[in-house]
Amino acid sequence: MIHDSVDKVKTGKTSCGSSHGQDPQQRLVQESLAKIKHKILVMSGKGGVGKSSIAANIAVILANKGYQVGLMDVDVHGPSIAQIMGLTGLLDVTQDKRLIPVAVKENLKVISMQSLMQEKNQAVIWRGPVKANIIHQFIGNVQWGNLDFLVIDSPPGTGDEPLTVVQAIKDARSVIITTPQEVALADVRKSINFCKTVNVDPLGLIENMGPFTCPGCNIKISLFKSGGGIKTAQEMDIPFLGTLPFEPHVVEACDDGKPIADETGKSEFTEALTRIVDTMIKALP
Repeated sequence: MIHDSVDKVKTGKTSCGSSHGQDPQQRLVQESLAKIKHKILVMSGKGGVGKSSIAANIAVILANKGYQVGLMDVDVHGPSIAQIMGLTGLLDVTQDKRLIPVAVKENLKVISMQSLMQEKNQAVIWRGPVKANIIHQFIGNVQWGNLDFLVIDSPPGTGDEPLTVVQAIKDARSVIITTPQEVALADVRKSINFCKTVNVDPLGLIENMGPFTCPGCNIKISLFKSGGGIKTAQEMDIPFLGTLPFEPHVVEACDDGKPIADETGKSEFTEALTRIVDTMIKALP
C-alpha cells in the first residue's frame, strides 16, 4: 500500500500531477497546513555545514519543551534525517492511504524519503516535477494532525525542493545555516537572496562550527575564522540567531541515531542551540 502512493508519484499520476485533479490535492495540502501553527524551513547555501543535524536537534529541543512537532525531510536525493533520528523500516498507511509519520516521541513525528525506500542505498533519479509531487504528498497526504511546529529540512542550495516548499507553504519562515568560512558565506548570501526573491521571511542566520571551549585548557579555540556569520547577517539585513560551537560529538550522536539534544548531559552545543531556539520562539507570532 505504501508503494502505491510512491508509484503514482514516479509516474506523475498523482492528483496534483494532472490539471483535472489539482484542486483535491491542493485542498489536502491546505487542510493539513491549517492544523500547523508554525512552519520553519531550514536551509543552507552549500552542503557540509551541519544543516540536517541542526534541523533535527531544533525539532528535538522544541519537542522537549512540550510542543507538538513534525520533522519533514524534503531532501529527496540525499535524505539523512532518518539516519539522524534512528528510523528504520518503511512507513505505514491509514485506511484512506495517508502516510503515517514515525513517532520518535509522543510529541515528535518524522517523515523522510528514506522511509519510503526498500533499499537504503537506492538512488532516487527524479526530475523537478516528480520531486514537487512527493513534497506535496509529504504535506497533504501525511497524517500530521495538529502541530505547533513543522521543521522542514531541505537540501543545500536554492533548487526545486525549497522552491516547492515555499510555493506550497506561503507562511513558511526560513532559518539559514552557514559556517564561518568565506566559501560557505558566499553561498549563504545566495540563499538569503532566494528568500527575499520568493518573499520568505527569514527567522535568521545560524553560524555553525564556531569557536569552542578546549576541555583541557578551558581556552576558546576557533578551528575556522569566526564572526563571519554575524557580519553577513548585518550586511544582508536579516537577524543573527547565534553561533554554535564546533562539537565532534554532534556527528557521533547523529551517526548513532540519537540527536545530541536528547542526551541527558547538557553539552555546549545543546545549550547554545537551546538559546537560539528560544530566540526563534520569541520572534514568532
